[in-house]
Amino acid sequence: MEWKVEKVLADLFEQWYGSKPDLIIPMPPSGSNRQYFRLKSGNDSAVAAFNPDTRENRAFLELTGHFLKLGLPVPEILAKDPDGHCYLQTDLGNTTLFSLLPHDQPVNAFDDQLMALYKQVLNLLPLFQVDAAQLIDFNICTPRHAFDRHSMMWDLNYFKYYFLKISGIRFDEQLLEDDFEKFTAHLAGIPASYFMYRDFQSRNIMLHIGKPFFIDYQGGRKGPLAYDIASLLFDAKANIPFHQREELLDHYTSIIEEKITAAKMNAFRKSFYDFVLIRILQALGSYGFRGGVEKKQLFLQSVPYALKNLAWLQDNGHLPGCVPYLRKLTERIIREKPVLGNMETAIDILPPPDDELTIRICSFSYRKGIPADNSGNGGGFVFDCRALPNPGREERYKSLTGKDHEVIRFLRSDKDVSRFLQNAREMVEPAVKSYLNRGFTSLAVCFGCTGGQHRSVFCAETLAADIRKTHNVNVILQHFEESNWP
Repeated sequence: MEWKVEKVLADLFEQWYGSKPDLIIPMPPSGSNRQYFRLKSGNDSAVAAFNPDTRENRAFLELTGHFLKLGLPVPEILAKDPDGHCYLQTDLGNTTLFSLLPHDQPVNAFDDQLMALYKQVLNLLPLFQVDAAQLIDFNICTPRHAFDRHSMMWDLNYFKYYFLKISGIRFDEQLLEDDFEKFTAHLAGIPASYFMYRDFQSRNIMLHIGKPFFIDYQGGRKGPLAYDIASLLFDAKANIPFHQREELLDHYTSIIEEKITAAKMNAFRKSFYDFVLIRILQALGSYGFRGGVEKKQLFLQSVPYALKNLAWLQDNGHLPGCVPYLRKLTERIIREKPVLGNMETAIDILPPPDDELTIRICSFSYRKGIPADNSGNGGGFVFDCRALPNPGREERYKSLTGKDHEVIRFLRSDKDVSRFLQNAREMVEPAVKSYLNRGFTSLAVCFGCTGGQHRSVFCAETLAADIRKTHNVNVILQHFEESNWP
């Protein structure tokens, strides 16, 4: 059947508005194969979508109905054609959250207004993930009802075939597949009974009448909490400053912990950066396919930002221990300079080095020795936490770490710990100011304890948070024993 799309859209507009539109304006193409149009009559307008994938359209329309029942800010469906290929929805304008970001200059921090917008978005996200999930029949979701091991393997193979292979990076396919199997088995064990938006990024959040509205959730399915917040905070070209990503993650955590059990909250915290990793790998595969295969050069511009995010995970010790070959491959990707695209359009995908002060804060175990400073500057501060009260000696804390609330409360309540941290701050603070004034680019601060699990982790986390609040510097936080934690 030959489609006359504009005629169908004009009929839908007349069905809603009462007369034909004066103008039908194609909207800029996106990463999908859906086509969008703005239909106008006088001062009134609507947005129409044409998509031959009727299953995807059905998912969008039914999910929209569920969200509207809860009063969530999504577009209203104004009309739809009986064949299921087109629908008309509220025109939310042209202002996306992404369009408000500072793209043209280096940014040390988003301003208060932009951070407030992100927090508004995060206030609403749990309503989709938890509240709306209770209404959804996930059998309508496409291409799968859940973000299960099949979905995860699709994403990882997308990365393998459309990023690794077309960039010319040599790798052992069997070792990589072995890691993929272990990684997906690990991720599949995380609680996943929530609505997962799937493509929760700044381009899919509209600012309309001063409020955020949400679009493009037709790929949503049942899944874990962490994936969507990972997608938003590590949205490659949004390039949110890393210390503010942590502030936004804390804001989200404070909301979601009121909606789920303590056990599920603990699983979220422990697995968050694992889902950041799979999201980054999926995004790299998407950029490789759209840019390198479909020749949509705009997508290649996001690759350096995604690689910068991957390097941050590596530098901060957030790559999971269950994927040893993928960890080594990640180091090579960051170290080497592969390209995507042909010789005329190829881009260097290695993130540019920072020329600002970077403070590397780490926790470690004295059993393994003080970590080497790989910056070439010969090390920095090393603080010995072994004289502090040890939560690890109490049975109830043995399976926890210095990131867990119970351990944090235990250590914060002790005067010796508070005094120790204050002394550490008073020693580090003058060095930070001096390094900034003198144009130095690297400072190391290490906290050690017996096992590298409780006291040193708590102290490193606390100092890193303090420095991020008081200085516009790059802070890299690494826990050397994290892969050995229970």
